[in-house]
Amino acid sequence: MKSAFQRKRNLLTLEDLRFYAVVAEAFFIALSPWLASAAAIVALVLWLIQMKLDPDLHFRRLPFDKVILVFLAFAVASLFASPKPMESFTNFIGIVGIYMVTYLVAGQTIRTSEQLRHVVEAFALGAIIVVLYGFYQFVFGINVSDVKWTDPEAFPELRKRVFSTWLNPNILAGYLNEAIAMALAFLVTMKERSTRVIIGVGIVCLMACLAMTYARGAMIALAITVGLYGLLRDWRILAGLVVVCVVLLCVDPMLWERLTSIFTKVDTSAEMRLAIWESTGDMILDHPFIGIGWGSYILVYPEYDFYINDAAVKIYHAHNMYLNYAAEIGLFGAAAYFVNFFGTMVKAAKKSMTDADQFLKAFRLGIVLAFTTIALGGFTDYVLFNIPSSMLFWMLCALTFAEPSPEDEVTRHDALKEALRKG
Repeated sequence: MKSAFQRKRNLLTLEDLRFYAVVAEAFFIALSPWLASAAAIVALVLWLIQMKLDPDLHFRRLPFDKVILVFLAFAVASLFASPKPMESFTNFIGIVGIYMVTYLVAGQTIRTSEQLRHVVEAFALGAIIVVLYGFYQFVFGINVSDVKWTDPEAFPELRKRVFSTWLNPNILAGYLNEAIAMALAFLVTMKERSTRVIIGVGIVCLMACLAMTYARGAMIALAITVGLYGLLRDWRILAGLVVVCVVLLCVDPMLWERLTSIFTKVDTSAEMRLAIWESTGDMILDHPFIGIGWGSYILVYPEYDFYINDAAVKIYHAHNMYLNYAAEIGLFGAAAYFVNFFGTMVKAAKKSMTDADQFLKAFRLGIVLAFTTIALGGFTDYVLFNIPSSMLFWMLCALTFAEPSPEDEVTRHDALKEALRKG
C-alpha cells in the first residue's frame, strides 16, 4: 500500500517537474536559447522516464503529426543533395532536433487552460524583459551605422536600431509582431476591464519597441494583419491602429522614410532582396524535388549569385520564408511544412469560434493573428531562420491543441492528486 502511494507521489512529482520545465522553456525562449533548449531537454527526459514508469501515460497525437513527419522525411532526404552532407546533417540534428523536442514536450505536457495560462504568463514575462532592454538600448544609445543590417548610405541619420536579446532588429521585430498579435487577441476577448487596461498598455510598449527596430517588412505585416482584423471584426481596433501609427510617425519622421523606401530601389537592402529572390528561384528550378539540402543555402548561393559577387559576404537565407523552404528541402517538403503552418491557423480559427473557455478562445485567436504576421512578414524576410524564433513557432503549434483528451473527464494530473488525497 505504501509503495503504491509512493509510486503515485513520484509520478505526480515527475508530472509537475515536466510542466515547470516547459514553462521555463517558454520564459527563456526570448532571453537565452541555450537555457530554453536545456529546459526542453529536461522536459523530454522527464517525459521519457514517466512513459516508462507509468502504463497509464500514452502518447498524445496532434492533428498535424503525420504532415510534420512528411516534412521531416523530405528534410532528411535533402541532406543527400547538400554540397557538404555531414555539415548539413549536423545542422539538422542540432537545430531541427530541438524544434521537434519543443513541439513534443509542449504537446505532451500542456493539456488544460490552467496549464496554458502559466505558459502564457511565462511568455509575457519574457516579453516584458525584452521590451525593457530594447528601451534601454534606445535611450542609452547604440551606434549601428557600421553593421550589416543597416544601410548608412541610404539612411545616414539612422544610428539606432534596437535588437534587445534577439541580436538582430529584424528578428526582434518578428518576435514583437507575434507578441503584439497575441496581446491584441486577449485585449478583444477578455472581459475584465483592469485586465484590458494592462494589456492595452503592454501593446503600446510593444509597438514602441517595434518602431525602434525600424524593420519595415515587419511593420507592414503587422499593419496589414491588424487592419484586416479591424475591418472584418472590430472597427475600433482599426481606429486604434491608425492613431498609434500617426503618433509614432509624428514622433519619429525617420519611420516614414524607412517605410516608404521599401517600395523603391533607393536602398541596397530592398534591391539586394530582389536579386536574392531571383537567384533562389533558379535554385528551386534546378532542385525542385529534394532541394539543395537543409541549411545549405549559404553553401549553394555563391553558385547562383549575380548581384553581390563578393566571397566575403555570406548570405545565410533567402530573405523569403517560402522560397527558402522550397530551395532547401524541395517543393514537397515545403508544401508539408506549410500545410502544418496554415492548417494550424485554420484549426485555431475554428476552435476560437467555438471555445467556451475565454482564455483558450483568446489564445487561439492570438495564434491566428501571430501566424498571419509571420506569413506576411515571410514574403520579405525569414525570421524563422533564427533558432529561438522557430522554437517559439513550434511551441505555439503544439499549444494550439492544448486540451484534455475528449474521453477524459479529468486530467491525469488531477487524477493523481485525487488518488494521493485518498491515500
